[in-house]
Parts: sequence; structure tokens; C-alpha cells
Amino acid sequence: MSSGERRVTAEALRGFGRDIFVAAGMSADHAAQVADVLVWADLRGVGSHGVERVPRYLGMIEAGGMNPAPDMRITTETVSSLMIEADRAPGPVAMGWAMDRAMEKARETAIGWALVRQMTHSGAIGYYSLRAAREGLAGLAFVSSLPNMAYHGARTASIATSPITIAVPGGDRAPVLLDMSTAVVAGGKITQARNAGVPIPEGWALDDDGNPTTDGARATIPMPLGGPKGAGLSLMMECLISLMVGNPIITEEIGFQARGRPIRQNGLCIAVDIAKFIDPQEFRAQVDALVDLLKNQPAADGVDEILVPGERGDRVMAERGRDGIPMPTARWENLGKVAEKFSVAMPATV
Repeated sequence: MSSGERRVTAEALRGFGRDIFVAAGMSADHAAQVADVLVWADLRGVGSHGVERVPRYLGMIEAGGMNPAPDMRITTETVSSLMIEADRAPGPVAMGWAMDRAMEKARETAIGWALVRQMTHSGAIGYYSLRAAREGLAGLAFVSSLPNMAYHGARTASIATSPITIAVPGGDRAPVLLDMSTAVVAGGKITQARNAGVPIPEGWALDDDGNPTTDGARATIPMPLGGPKGAGLSLMMECLISLMVGNPIITEEIGFQARGRPIRQNGLCIAVDIAKFIDPQEFRAQVDALVDLLKNQPAADGVDEILVPGERGDRVMAERGRDGIPMPTARWENLGKVAEKFSVAMPATV
């Protein structure tokens, strides 16, 4: 642990987040859900989507972008699908409800499809697919958002860094969890580099003028993963999600600087009941066998171990669950400011 860094237990950090969001106007249940999603990201080492977001979320509430008391309702429903009007709800609240309803549908009809219209920042979306996998289902989640990534061949922020997550349950092994951005790197990591004043690798981002840069302070526009592949995936998610719910984002927001603008997102949660297609125990055993086979392949030069999706995060989570979540000084001080503003006690350190 570096000098000046503190560690906080996940339980203490969840309690702090819940109390802060309750003080900001959320119900206890909604506040606990948002805090749990943020702390889950910190536990897995994804600090860009962890409690570092608390001040930003509070700012969104104060500015009217995030609704702390949304009137969420189902506007369209069939035996296997539904659409939720989220009313600018915190993303973790809307996506959590959507995945729960998708799982209910899947148990009835094999597949549940839940669209979410007009929510705010969803957090680390692997949380939602894993929610299904832990219940023995396959889970998928997708989000469409503001144009903050360059479309392939463009020099402007013209498409979103739309994330994708898929999770399936394992047997003796943990669930396999893919959680990825359609950008070369998640926008939060570029923000972290900008805030820290450190350089970034070539090919990560453009500056405001549309020029490639390795200067973390100038990097503002992420590049798509695999060029036309990442850009195409993001484009199709905007079609499949935002246009499907009648809440287009790209066509209304393109040309504006996404950084600092109110976050607008739409989402999609899908659950698949594995038992409707194959014996679930056989499926889990086959997942374990596939993972074992891949991990035992000859490793390339310089590779100590072959990892599967979610494995690195699982290890970080085990370590941080045991030793506490590290809190860099700047993050701790930012949390202290909002704690003082809302008269909430800071979490105890370990």
C-alpha cells in the first residue's frame, strides 16, 4: 500500500455510499443498490466505475440529470419481453430491476428481454450479467450512451463506448464473466490518466482536435476497439436499444462535447434459462472443461498464465475482500468533501 493510501472494507464502503445517497434523496433500497454496484467495481479493481463516481452522481442529482426518486414503470410487456421507462433513474436501479424481470421471464419462456429507456450512468455492467449467472442463468447486458468515442475513420466523438457483458455459470469454477467496452479502453481509464497527468499508450485516444495523442492530459476521445469492429458494434447497439425504445441519443447529441454533459443512457438486459435447453449440471461441467482446456494450452512467450474472462477480477475481489479496498488520497479527499456536505460519517479504515 502506497504512502497516504487507506483501505476500507467493502461493507463499510457500501454503508457510506448508501447513507450518502439516502441523504441526497434516494430511498434506502435504491441507495443500497447504487452503492453495491459501485463497491463491486472497486472490489474487482475497476476504480473508474467505483466510489470515485459518488461525487459525480451527487452532482448529477443536484443538476437535475439523475432522478433520485424516479417513477419507473413498465410501458410494454409480452410473455418474454418488457420495456421499462426509467424516468432518469440511477442506472444501477434501472438495470438491476430490468435484469430481475428478465430472469423472471426467462424462467417462464426460456429467454427474457428487458429494455430500459432513459436512465443515467449504469456503472460496471458486468454486475448485471453476473446477477443472472449466480442464479444459474446466462446473462447479457448492453448499454447505449452519449457519443464520446470516434467512429472508425472519423476525428470526432461520434459514437458511444457502449459496453457489453455476458456471463455464464460454472461448475466447480466461478462464472465466466466477459465485461468489455467497444473502445480500445474504457473512457474511465482515460479520465484517470488525465486526472493523474500520466501518458497513455498509442492508439488509445484522440485530442479535442481529432489528432492521435499519448498525452493523458489532452486525451479526450477514445478510439474504437478493432477499428470498424468496435465502431460497428456500438452503432448497432444504438439501433437495437436507443432507437428501439424511441429515445435516440447519438442523433440528438452528436457534435456536442460529451464530457461534462448530463449522462443519458438506455439499456438492455437478457436472461437465458439454460435448463430449457440442456441439463444445467451438464452445461456447468462443460463450461469448466472448456476453461480447463484453454488454461492448459501452451502459453506464448512472456505469458505466465492463460486467463479467462472474469478471472483476474475474481482474484482482485478475493484480495480486496480480505484486505480492504485501497483508497488513494485524492479519492478519499473527494469523498470527504461530500461526506461533510451531507453530514455523513466517513467509513472506518482498516
